[in-house]
Amino acid sequence: MLGVEQVTEPLAEHGEGPVWDAANNVLYWVDMLAGDILSLPAGGVVARAHVSKVAAVVRPRRQGGLVVAVENGFAVIDPGQREPRIVAEVFHDPAIRMNEGGCDPQGRFYCGSMAYDRTPGLGTVYRLDPDGSVHVVLEDVTISNGLAWSLDGGTVYYVDTPTRRIDAFDFDAATGTFANRRPAVHVEDTDGRPDGMTIDAEGCLWVALFGGSAVRRYTPDGKVDTVIELPVSQVTACTFGGPGLDELYITTSRQGLPPGVQPDAGALFRARPGVRGVPALDFAG
Repeated sequence: MLGVEQVTEPLAEHGEGPVWDAANNVLYWVDMLAGDILSLPAGGVVARAHVSKVAAVVRPRRQGGLVVAVENGFAVIDPGQREPRIVAEVFHDPAIRMNEGGCDPQGRFYCGSMAYDRTPGLGTVYRLDPDGSVHVVLEDVTISNGLAWSLDGGTVYYVDTPTRRIDAFDFDAATGTFANRRPAVHVEDTDGRPDGMTIDAEGCLWVALFGGSAVRRYTPDGKVDTVIELPVSQVTACTFGGPGLDELYITTSRQGLPPGVQPDAGALFRARPGVRGVPALDFAG
């Protein structure tokens, strides 16, 4: 069992979606429902930028800058700019918001939605292509969460949190479509709920367990072989970062916790698990 160190103060109400920008040696993550992007340069201090009512997930762009899913669509932040530029409003239902996503190896950006009140089946996974077009990838989801691609790019792993599973799909690289859904990992009720995840250089999945005070590593055959315990319960997501991609950064939430309970909830944590990650997949648009 591995331990963690606390990197920041508990500065996020609902920290989520960390990603390492290797080109600039910066870790990004979001304070989702505050609508803020947080950044931590290597050896630097945390900066906060407000972008919208919701900042669901952020990823680097190949041409520089960032792509971000906002409450009801997609925006980009151009190099040298601070203000986001909306590129697609995807839906207009005020009961729905974007939640979590990521990029595929071809440079498309995905984000799944959910109902604010978590009504089952109201979520959808959308894909933003580099040309700015938006496509529906998956419907009838509830709390769309973690997304990761296998090392060969032929499989995509996906979490709809209430299913308590990580599902695998065949991934069509030419079309950006998912097919042949099947369970890859089952998470027991007592272990928390699967949330954000990442993949390491050995093809194993690292999954944050919301309510479970832990990140777990699952081998390709669905077995747990490493557990990282955290001092807070609401563990939201993780990513590999640092110059050697050998540090696992872990975001947490204090949403819904009473004052004084779990005082470190909302902080960013870091572990050194002895394996490396793979470079973050970025947006080609």
